[in-house]
Amino acid sequence: MAGGPLKDIRVIDMTSVVVGPMVSLMLADNGADVIKVEPPAGDIVRNLGGRAITPNMSPKFLHLNRNKRSLAIDLKKPEAYEAIKKLLATADVLLWNVRPSAMARLKLSYEDVKAINPKIIYCGIVGFGQDGRYKNKPAYDSIIQGSGGIAALHHRATGEPRYVPIVMADKTTGLIATQMVLMALYHRERTGEGQSIEVPMFENIARFVLEEHMYHLTFDPAIGTTGDPRLFDPWARPVPTKDSYICISANTDAQAFAVFDAIGKPEFKTDPRFCSVAARFKHVPEYFAARAEGLKQKTTAEWIEIFDKADVPAMQYHTLESLIQDPHLNDVGFFRKVDHPTEGRIVDMKMTNKSTAGARTDFMPAPKIGQQTVEILREAGYSEDQIKAMVAAGIAVDGRLTAKG
Repeated sequence: MAGGPLKDIRVIDMTSVVVGPMVSLMLADNGADVIKVEPPAGDIVRNLGGRAITPNMSPKFLHLNRNKRSLAIDLKKPEAYEAIKKLLATADVLLWNVRPSAMARLKLSYEDVKAINPKIIYCGIVGFGQDGRYKNKPAYDSIIQGSGGIAALHHRATGEPRYVPIVMADKTTGLIATQMVLMALYHRERTGEGQSIEVPMFENIARFVLEEHMYHLTFDPAIGTTGDPRLFDPWARPVPTKDSYICISANTDAQAFAVFDAIGKPEFKTDPRFCSVAARFKHVPEYFAARAEGLKQKTTAEWIEIFDKADVPAMQYHTLESLIQDPHLNDVGFFRKVDHPTEGRIVDMKMTNKSTAGARTDFMPAPKIGQQTVEILREAGYSEDQIKAMVAAGIAVDGRLTAKG
């Protein structure tokens, strides 16, 4: 048994790429038995996430799909559908992230699945809410970042629309979907009822953007324009120091006044532009510019020492390479080296959150395509001869590892 708070939960994961696999990763890390249902060619991100050591095992796939079992099966074949029905009868959660019309064609709509297992939590991650005109449009992270307003934030701040160079829309929506699934499991524990969940990417990202940046259009009639000026200021970024950059946030009077003392401008504490939180908010450009000018005087390490003593929130600026070498991450054992049966030694990231309820105690590296197909079909009640026949007919893929991987 895997252990962890979800050790008795079985998840049928029909998702791909990032948004859905992130949900099932969090569930798997906490002990759920996640069966990753893949087409015979595998999840597309197996080949979209960087150069691999062996085919179909990209770095991104390795990080998003640990602690899962792969069932590679052609759902367009009737025999495969029967196998999925058997698994759904034993499942607690079904995750999917294709368009609802595709699920309907596979005879896996909520009504179809509910007839098989009335208590199932049926979670669909869709691009757009199904009550709106965009309901049938396809969506990927970049589509949602652009249409949901994230690229426009860069446009206003820098003069050029840009996507955040991380699949932020996918990951944010994945976190929300995980929350929704766990709430549904809690509801079922109390009532015995299953449910269908719709998690739309577009609406969730639009909400995240507008919670801060609807700003003065929050009121009817509006009392101003959109956009929090602090976040659009040219100095709302890592600030140059004598040798590098520093990340600093001094919001309270105590923090701001400590910065003024440190940069040799104690008179700013009584300056009507900077003497209070409200005053600094009204004069964001002047405040940020004065702070930036003062921070040129010392190195980043010198400032970190000064601000740590003054309890001012400040951290060194990291590149991707230096982040991997961060001493705090080393202290907490953030990175661990594990042996993958086909990829050799890989650097994995540990579960970042702790609970006194415990966590998963075993570790399964990300699977090859169909690596557990045979064992999963056995669990579903298929005989060895039936499984061999399904593999021979191209309905399922036997991806068990050989001595050579």
